[in-house]
Amino acid sequence: MLDGFIQKNISQDEPSTIPEPDTLGVLSSTSWVVEHAGQVRINKEQIDLVCPQLLKHYTPTLEPFWYDRFHFHDGTERTVNWLLVLDALNFCFWAEKNKPRWRVEYEGEILDGYWAEAASLTRAVEEGIALWDAEYLSRMSREDLAYIFRSNKGANGSAGETIPLFDARLAHLHEVGRVLVERYAGQFAHAIEKVKGSAVSLVLLLAQEFPSFRDVAIYHGRDIRFLKRAQICVADLYGAFGGKRWGAFTDLDKLTIFADYKLPQVLRHYGVLEYAPELAQRIDNQELLQPGGEEEVELRAATIWACELLRQEMSRVSGQSITAVEVDQLLWFLGQNSAEMRPYHRTRTIYY
Repeated sequence: MLDGFIQKNISQDEPSTIPEPDTLGVLSSTSWVVEHAGQVRINKEQIDLVCPQLLKHYTPTLEPFWYDRFHFHDGTERTVNWLLVLDALNFCFWAEKNKPRWRVEYEGEILDGYWAEAASLTRAVEEGIALWDAEYLSRMSREDLAYIFRSNKGANGSAGETIPLFDARLAHLHEVGRVLVERYAGQFAHAIEKVKGSAVSLVLLLAQEFPSFRDVAIYHGRDIRFLKRAQICVADLYGAFGGKRWGAFTDLDKLTIFADYKLPQVLRHYGVLEYAPELAQRIDNQELLQPGGEEEVELRAATIWACELLRQEMSRVSGQSITAVEVDQLLWFLGQNSAEMRPYHRTRTIYY
């Protein structure tokens, strides 16, 4: 059944030119996956058709973007540590099929997903919980974390849902605190100063020194790099500090998009990504995909390269140098209005 699908796959030729140098190794390693994928393909012809639609929604955001309402920000090193915590825990918010989502109430608004996480961490700081204190993070109790992520009460007055992968989040907090204490005198700002304005170097530092950020899969015996949360952490620093001080990076354009579960949903909706019939059925039925399995790796690799091809085409058509961060942000916001889109793929993972 897959023969016809594979024959049309973009794997029959090189995806496109890889910008040099590819120090992150994300584009080069995922390129090999796209070339050999059997379950997911990129429709290059559709990229040309979709590009003008996306440009209608595009506004230059190399002016740093940051949404203050749900993000803590006091302009000090405390914010830097808080952001590291935010992105150490920025993964897997979806609920099992036919189950309610984890939700929180903040300033009279009911939130879920990433915004619920951000608001929970901001609420915690407002309540006096020192999420910037590395020593505290390294030994935070289960009870404290459960309180921070306490959910909105259910309709019947029940305690509500627990945030998914709770134990992994607690372990990540302990790791963040421990590494900051042992290597950076408790301050993530010292790590940022170490890389001297290089976004790429900070991504690699995060992946090397904080194991929970080491988003690397194995595909046919090869290491495939995604580094999603490490890259988004750097982009968040840029946005939070307006491209200055701890957010001042000279090579932000070397980052790739952040391969998660929302972007492929949007790309599929626009016909840029196409799935083999069996995979499409599994995703539409909301069946779990194995983290690090061939299907999931192909999905993420194709997402990165579809967005890179879109970025290149959008830049060509508009005459502007559009970054992957901007394309990611545009697609992510389009994905927030996903009522008419088919389901996103579901993988229980700490990486997105």
